[in-house]
Amino acid sequence: MNEFRVAWEALSYGGAMVYPLLLLGALALVIMLDRAVAYWRCLRLPEEVAGLIETYGFEWKDLDREIEQLGPRNAYGRFLGVISFNRDHPAWWVESRAGDEAGRIEKTLSRGLWILETVVTAAPLMGLLGTITGMMQAFEVIGGSGLVAPTRVTSGVAQALISTALGLLIALIALFGFNFFSRAQSQALDHMERLGSKLADHIRLDQESGDVRTARQVHEAGKDRIAL
Repeated sequence: MNEFRVAWEALSYGGAMVYPLLLLGALALVIMLDRAVAYWRCLRLPEEVAGLIETYGFEWKDLDREIEQLGPRNAYGRFLGVISFNRDHPAWWVESRAGDEAGRIEKTLSRGLWILETVVTAAPLMGLLGTITGMMQAFEVIGGSGLVAPTRVTSGVAQALISTALGLLIALIALFGFNFFSRAQSQALDHMERLGSKLADHIRLDQESGDVRTARQVHEAGKDRIAL
Protein backbone atom coordinates (compact mmCIF):
# COMPACT_ATOMS: atom_id res chain seq x y z
CA MET A 1 0.00 0.00 0.00
CA ASN A 2 2.87 2.36 0.71
CA GLU A 3 4.13 1.98 -2.87
CA PHE A 4 0.72 2.96 -4.26
CA ARG A 5 0.59 6.00 -1.99
CA VAL A 6 4.05 7.11 -3.12
CA ALA A 7 3.12 6.58 -6.77
CA TRP A 8 -0.08 8.61 -6.36
CA GLU A 9 1.82 11.41 -4.69
CA ALA A 10 4.27 11.42 -7.58
CA LEU A 11 1.41 11.57 -10.09
CA SER A 12 -0.10 14.51 -8.21
CA TYR A 13 2.87 16.60 -9.34
CA GLY A 14 1.90 16.01 -12.96
CA GLY A 15 -0.70 18.75 -12.94
CA ALA A 16 -4.25 18.78 -14.26
CA MET A 17 -3.39 16.75 -17.36
CA VAL A 18 -2.83 13.65 -15.21
CA TYR A 19 -6.56 13.15 -14.62
CA PRO A 20 -7.69 12.87 -18.27
CA LEU A 21 -4.67 10.66 -18.93
CA LEU A 22 -5.69 8.34 -16.08
CA LEU A 23 -9.21 8.32 -17.50
CA LEU A 24 -7.83 7.26 -20.89
CA GLY A 25 -5.76 4.56 -19.23
CA ALA A 26 -8.74 3.20 -17.32
CA LEU A 27 -10.85 3.22 -20.49
CA ALA A 28 -8.15 1.32 -22.38
CA LEU A 29 -7.94 -1.31 -19.63
CA VAL A 30 -11.72 -1.76 -19.63
CA ILE A 31 -11.77 -2.25 -23.40
CA MET A 32 -8.88 -4.71 -23.26
CA LEU A 33 -10.56 -6.72 -20.51
CA ASP A 34 -13.86 -6.74 -22.41
CA ARG A 35 -12.20 -7.91 -25.64
CA ALA A 36 -10.20 -10.57 -23.80
CA VAL A 37 -13.38 -12.07 -22.35
CA ALA A 38 -15.24 -11.78 -25.66
CA TYR A 39 -12.43 -13.38 -27.68
CA TRP A 40 -12.06 -16.20 -25.17
CA ARG A 41 -15.77 -16.95 -25.42
CA CYS A 42 -16.34 -16.70 -29.16
CA LEU A 43 -13.04 -17.79 -30.74
CA ARG A 44 -12.77 -21.28 -29.29
CA LEU A 45 -12.73 -24.03 -31.90
CA PRO A 46 -12.43 -27.62 -30.63
CA GLU A 47 -10.02 -29.86 -32.49
CA GLU A 48 -12.90 -32.26 -33.15
CA VAL A 49 -14.67 -29.70 -35.33
CA ALA A 50 -11.58 -28.77 -37.33
CA GLY A 51 -10.65 -32.43 -37.72
CA LEU A 52 -14.14 -33.30 -38.93
CA ILE A 53 -14.05 -30.64 -41.63
CA GLU A 54 -10.64 -31.89 -42.76
CA THR A 55 -12.07 -35.41 -43.14
CA TYR A 56 -13.01 -36.44 -46.66
CA GLY A 57 -16.63 -37.47 -47.00
CA PHE A 58 -17.85 -36.46 -43.54
CA GLU A 59 -21.53 -36.52 -42.69
CA TRP A 60 -23.28 -33.15 -42.46
CA LYS A 61 -25.34 -34.34 -39.52
CA ASP A 62 -22.14 -34.86 -37.55
CA LEU A 63 -21.02 -31.31 -38.34
CA ASP A 64 -24.44 -29.93 -37.39
CA ARG A 65 -24.17 -31.65 -34.02
CA GLU A 66 -20.72 -30.18 -33.38
CA ILE A 67 -21.89 -26.71 -34.43
CA GLU A 68 -24.84 -26.91 -32.07
CA GLN A 69 -22.49 -27.73 -29.20
CA LEU A 70 -20.44 -24.59 -29.93
CA GLY A 71 -23.42 -22.37 -29.10
CA PRO A 72 -24.87 -19.28 -30.80
CA ARG A 73 -22.25 -16.89 -29.38
CA ASN A 74 -19.30 -18.75 -30.84
CA ALA A 75 -17.98 -17.04 -33.97
CA TYR A 76 -16.95 -20.31 -35.60
CA GLY A 77 -20.37 -21.78 -34.81
CA ARG A 78 -22.11 -18.83 -36.45
CA PHE A 79 -19.92 -18.97 -39.56
CA LEU A 80 -20.01 -22.73 -40.05
CA GLY A 81 -23.72 -22.81 -39.23
CA VAL A 82 -24.52 -20.45 -42.11
CA ILE A 83 -22.66 -22.69 -44.53
CA SER A 84 -24.28 -25.86 -43.24
CA PHE A 85 -27.77 -24.32 -43.25
CA ASN A 86 -27.45 -23.24 -46.90
CA ARG A 87 -25.67 -26.36 -48.17
CA ASP A 88 -28.59 -27.29 -50.43
CA HIS A 89 -28.18 -24.04 -52.38
CA PRO A 90 -25.60 -23.48 -55.15
CA ALA A 91 -22.01 -23.07 -53.97
CA TRP A 92 -21.83 -19.42 -55.06
CA TRP A 93 -24.89 -18.66 -52.91
CA VAL A 94 -23.32 -20.38 -49.90
CA GLU A 95 -20.07 -18.43 -50.34
CA SER A 96 -22.02 -15.17 -50.54
CA ARG A 97 -23.93 -15.89 -47.31
CA ALA A 98 -20.71 -16.99 -45.60
CA GLY A 99 -19.00 -13.76 -46.66
CA ASP A 100 -21.84 -11.70 -45.21
CA GLU A 101 -21.64 -13.59 -41.91
CA ALA A 102 -17.85 -13.16 -41.81
CA GLY A 103 -18.36 -9.40 -42.16
CA ARG A 104 -20.78 -9.36 -39.24
CA ILE A 105 -18.36 -11.43 -37.15
CA GLU A 106 -15.51 -9.05 -37.97
CA LYS A 107 -17.67 -6.12 -36.88
CA THR A 108 -18.42 -7.87 -33.59
CA LEU A 109 -14.77 -8.68 -32.93
CA SER A 110 -13.68 -5.13 -33.77
CA ARG A 111 -16.08 -3.54 -31.30
CA GLY A 112 -14.18 -1.10 -29.08
CA LEU A 113 -10.83 -1.46 -30.83
CA TRP A 114 -11.18 2.01 -32.30
CA ILE A 115 -11.05 3.33 -28.73
CA LEU A 116 -7.70 1.63 -28.17
CA GLU A 117 -6.45 3.07 -31.45
CA THR A 118 -7.59 6.54 -30.35
CA VAL A 119 -5.86 6.15 -26.97
CA VAL A 120 -2.62 5.19 -28.74
CA THR A 121 -2.73 8.50 -30.61
CA ALA A 122 -4.28 10.77 -27.98
CA ALA A 123 -2.32 9.77 -24.86
CA PRO A 124 1.13 10.96 -26.09
CA LEU A 125 -0.40 14.18 -27.41
CA MET A 126 -2.08 14.86 -24.07
CA GLY A 127 1.20 14.06 -22.34
CA LEU A 128 2.94 16.51 -24.66
CA LEU A 129 0.34 19.14 -23.79
CA GLY A 130 1.12 18.58 -20.12
CA THR A 131 4.81 18.96 -20.93
CA ILE A 132 4.20 22.31 -22.60
CA THR A 133 2.08 23.66 -19.75
CA GLY A 134 4.66 22.49 -17.19
CA MET A 135 7.54 24.15 -19.03
CA MET A 136 5.49 27.32 -19.46
CA GLN A 137 4.95 27.35 -15.71
CA ALA A 138 8.69 26.93 -15.11
CA PHE A 139 9.63 29.67 -17.59
CA GLU A 140 7.04 31.98 -16.10
CA VAL A 141 8.65 31.59 -12.70
CA ILE A 142 12.11 32.24 -14.12
CA GLY A 143 11.12 35.25 -16.17
CA GLY A 144 8.54 36.79 -13.87
CA SER A 145 10.60 37.46 -10.78
CA GLY A 146 14.02 38.71 -9.96
CA LEU A 147 14.62 35.90 -7.53
CA VAL A 148 14.12 32.42 -8.86
CA ALA A 149 12.21 30.03 -6.58
CA PRO A 150 13.84 26.63 -7.14
CA THR A 151 10.88 24.66 -5.82
CA ARG A 152 8.45 26.31 -8.23
CA VAL A 153 10.79 25.75 -11.18
CA THR A 154 11.20 22.12 -10.16
CA SER A 155 7.45 21.77 -9.87
CA GLY A 156 6.98 22.88 -13.47
CA VAL A 157 9.68 20.55 -14.75
CA ALA A 158 8.19 17.65 -12.74
CA GLN A 159 4.78 18.33 -14.24
CA ALA A 160 6.30 18.25 -17.72
CA LEU A 161 8.16 14.98 -17.17
CA ILE A 162 5.38 13.12 -15.33
CA SER A 163 2.68 13.94 -17.86
CA THR A 164 4.95 12.92 -20.74
CA ALA A 165 5.93 9.63 -19.11
CA LEU A 166 2.34 8.81 -18.17
CA GLY A 167 1.07 9.55 -21.68
CA LEU A 168 3.72 7.33 -23.26
CA LEU A 169 3.06 4.50 -20.79
CA ILE A 170 -0.68 4.52 -21.46
CA ALA A 171 -0.09 4.67 -25.22
CA LEU A 172 2.28 1.68 -25.08
CA ILE A 173 -0.20 -0.43 -23.10
CA ALA A 174 -3.02 0.45 -25.50
CA LEU A 175 -0.77 -0.23 -28.50
CA PHE A 176 0.15 -3.71 -27.28
CA GLY A 177 -3.53 -4.46 -26.61
CA PHE A 178 -4.65 -3.16 -30.00
CA ASN A 179 -2.01 -5.14 -31.89
CA PHE A 180 -2.75 -8.32 -29.93
CA PHE A 181 -6.50 -8.24 -30.56
CA SER A 182 -6.09 -7.14 -34.17
CA ARG A 183 -3.78 -10.08 -34.83
CA ALA A 184 -6.10 -12.52 -33.04
CA GLN A 185 -9.02 -11.24 -35.11
CA SER A 186 -7.07 -11.53 -38.38
CA GLN A 187 -5.95 -15.08 -37.61
CA ALA A 188 -9.48 -16.14 -36.67
CA LEU A 189 -10.96 -14.72 -39.89
CA ASP A 190 -8.25 -16.39 -41.97
CA HIS A 191 -8.99 -19.69 -40.26
CA MET A 192 -12.70 -19.27 -40.94
CA GLU A 193 -11.97 -18.56 -44.59
CA ARG A 194 -9.94 -21.77 -44.92
CA LEU A 195 -12.63 -23.84 -43.23
CA GLY A 196 -15.32 -22.20 -45.35
CA SER A 197 -13.39 -23.00 -48.53
CA LYS A 198 -13.19 -26.66 -47.55
CA LEU A 199 -16.91 -26.81 -46.83
CA ALA A 200 -17.70 -25.06 -50.12
CA ASP A 201 -15.59 -27.66 -51.95
CA HIS A 202 -17.49 -30.38 -50.10
CA ILE A 203 -20.79 -28.84 -51.20
CA ARG A 204 -19.60 -28.73 -54.83
CA LEU A 205 -18.55 -32.37 -54.59
CA ASP A 206 -21.95 -33.36 -53.20
CA GLN A 207 -23.75 -31.42 -55.89
CA GLU A 208 -21.62 -32.89 -58.68
CA SER A 209 -22.20 -36.37 -57.30
CA GLY A 210 -25.92 -35.68 -57.19
CA ASP A 211 -25.89 -34.44 -60.78
CA VAL A 212 -24.05 -37.57 -61.88
CA ARG A 213 -26.55 -39.81 -60.09
CA THR A 214 -29.46 -37.89 -61.63
CA ALA A 215 -27.98 -38.13 -65.10
CA ARG A 216 -27.39 -41.85 -64.61
CA GLN A 217 -30.97 -42.37 -63.47
CA VAL A 218 -32.29 -40.46 -66.48
CA HIS A 219 -30.08 -42.51 -68.77
CA GLU A 220 -31.27 -45.79 -67.23
CA ALA A 221 -34.90 -44.69 -67.49
CA GLY A 222 -34.35 -43.87 -71.16
CA LYS A 223 -32.88 -47.29 -71.82
CA ASP A 224 -35.84 -48.93 -70.13
CA ARG A 225 -38.28 -47.01 -72.32
CA ILE A 226 -36.37 -47.98 -75.46
CA ALA A 227 -36.37 -51.62 -74.40
CA LEU A 228 -40.12 -51.49 -73.97
